[in-house]
Amino acid sequence: MPDFEAAPIAVQPATPADIPVIIELAEATWEPTYRFIISKEQIDYMYRVIYTPASLARQMQDDGHRFLLLHYDGYPAGYASYSERMEEPGVYKLHKLYVLPSHQGRKLGQRLVSAVEGAVRMAGGQWLELNVNRHNPALGFYQHLGFQQHREEDIPIGPYWMNDYVMRKKLNG
Repeated sequence: MPDFEAAPIAVQPATPADIPVIIELAEATWEPTYRFIISKEQIDYMYRVIYTPASLARQMQDDGHRFLLLHYDGYPAGYASYSERMEEPGVYKLHKLYVLPSHQGRKLGQRLVSAVEGAVRMAGGQWLELNVNRHNPALGFYQHLGFQQHREEDIPIGPYWMNDYVMRKKLNG
């Protein structure tokens, strides 16, 4: 295994041509991320709604979601997506942040969040917010990065519910 410190890391914007790579990463990260938080039925349902090629293309082209791909040692290892919240100027939402389970603990998630924060600042954004399941261990990760609980939100997804915290971080300069 290559030395983490020596392995090159690159974060770059994704395009519709990268949808197969995003799906491949989602297939490797989705179930391990949520298996102890929500039911298998809910995991499968939400995955089918969010990660079809048509749904990802719609997110990119119609919903204004910008995707970033993280490559570690030349291979795709994670992705993020974000967009501006039209109802709240200056507030951007981090929709997705996933790193391959085999690559977690190497600060790659921090690199992706940092890349999103930089892009949001460049676009004039002042706040970055995200939803995280109230039982997701990633809650501590987001708190460590400076996100604070803003409110609770229960969102219906088909016959299921997402019971989330909405967390926010003020972006400086």
